[in-house]
Amino acid sequence: MLRRLYDRILTLAASERAEWWLAAIAFAESSFFPIPPDTLLIPMALARPQRAWRYAAICTAASVVGGMFGYLLGAMLYEQAARPLLDFYHYTAQFEVFRQRFAENGVAIILLKGLLPIPFKIITIAAGVAQMSFPAFVGACIATRGGRFFLEAGLLRHFGEPVRVFIEKRLMLVTSLAAMAIVAGFALLRYM
Repeated sequence: MLRRLYDRILTLAASERAEWWLAAIAFAESSFFPIPPDTLLIPMALARPQRAWRYAAICTAASVVGGMFGYLLGAMLYEQAARPLLDFYHYTAQFEVFRQRFAENGVAIILLKGLLPIPFKIITIAAGVAQMSFPAFVGACIATRGGRFFLEAGLLRHFGEPVRVFIEKRLMLVTSLAAMAIVAGFALLRYM
């Protein structure tokens, strides 16, 4: 089953609509969706390493625009839209801690948390609720999301073929490590 899913993602990554899907997932993950764009960015960069920088740029731009939407949810529609979304994903308690921290260290939080494998939407909504300076918010999002996606793209462009071979030979190990990274990201989110 895991092999079929991996093959399906690679097929999607090589399709004509892959860039649109990448942009849609990056936008959604920054505002309301739990799936990170790396799940498509990585196979796309492995399938077409010569386009890795383009994919990173698409991912960054869509993630920042999605972050702006998440900020808007937090700033304008917290009670009507954001709070139910946070309740649905069981992030309400963590969110209240973030809200207090944003009042003190918003830019530093975005720069750090934007690099970690945690849902970016928590950060974007919190920034809106905390009424963080919008230009500072956008600048921090560009820096952290661009840093993350361009670093991934650069590594995949440079080490692409050995990485692809490693993933294909050790698919279960790679997915287990990815799952552990996500769990560790949530643990960091809870205790930082």
